[in-house]
Amino acid sequence: MKVTVVGAGNVGATCAQIVAEKNIVSEVVLLDIKEGLSEGKSLDLWQTAPINYYDTRLVGSTNDYSKSADSDVVVITSGVPRKPGMSRDDLISINAGIVKNVTENVIKYSPNAIIIIVSNPLDVMTYVSYAVSKTSKNKVLGMAGILDTARYRAFLAEALDISPRDIQALLMGGHGDTMVPLPRYTTVAGIPVTEMLDKETLDKIIDRTKKGGGELVNLMGTSAWYAPGSAAAQMVEAIVMDQKRIFPCCVKMEGEFGLNDVFVGVPVKLGKNGVEKIIEVKLTDDEQALLVESAKSVKEIMDVVDGMNIL
Repeated sequence: MKVTVVGAGNVGATCAQIVAEKNIVSEVVLLDIKEGLSEGKSLDLWQTAPINYYDTRLVGSTNDYSKSADSDVVVITSGVPRKPGMSRDDLISINAGIVKNVTENVIKYSPNAIIIIVSNPLDVMTYVSYAVSKTSKNKVLGMAGILDTARYRAFLAEALDISPRDIQALLMGGHGDTMVPLPRYTTVAGIPVTEMLDKETLDKIIDRTKKGGGELVNLMGTSAWYAPGSAAAQMVEAIVMDQKRIFPCCVKMEGEFGLNDVFVGVPVKLGKNGVEKIIEVKLTDDEQALLVESAKSVKEIMDVVDGMNIL
């Protein structure tokens, strides 16, 4: 099995490191446009193999997509990261062009690859990659839901002073302020979280989760990378190991939840074929309204991309 990570920045390098250390594929290719960056990072990572006991080979390449040929999974992290005061939407014109170019090269050398999008604004970049790849909808998906639920679960673990491993949660909708947390589907070792936290505390945690990316940008001056890279690596593992994991991922809606031709986060079964099933959980009227509003926000940005005439 072979995995390619396009973009050797913080997120891409973190993803490549975790996938390599899991020892689940034979080769990880790290690609970037900056001369020597991916070669240097892949060499540095390969030199950790004797320390961390893994056999995964790491290959770095400056813009040579032939090195990625016949990849089973490709993770696209390429793009300009958010800076303080910049919204995800500000990134559209630059990152849409980048993701389009990357996807064209990926499909040229790995036509059967499953593509995972990490680039922001994530929901719309997933749409761009899907439109350019001309592949089936189960083979192009966005990462955000796993990252968002991880933040949500981490904040809940802090508030409850418990292990985050015992928390299961579900978030839906777009990646960002319009995401739709679902406390009804949040449990602690099977116990509904609503029985363990009062509404005011839960609402504060939900609000912090929605602004989780912005909080980190303000602290560090750039986007997060450990959690996003880890989330992408978890998706890679679910696919290459055919784990049939249930994750919230950004995928194309074709009637599910009453939504059409829009890319939003929903629970899916993730395995060797990519998105093997979209799981339609029951929503209350209020939850459905929030999901529709979130999808509307994403669709508006998709329309902006369509107006750019780059697809």
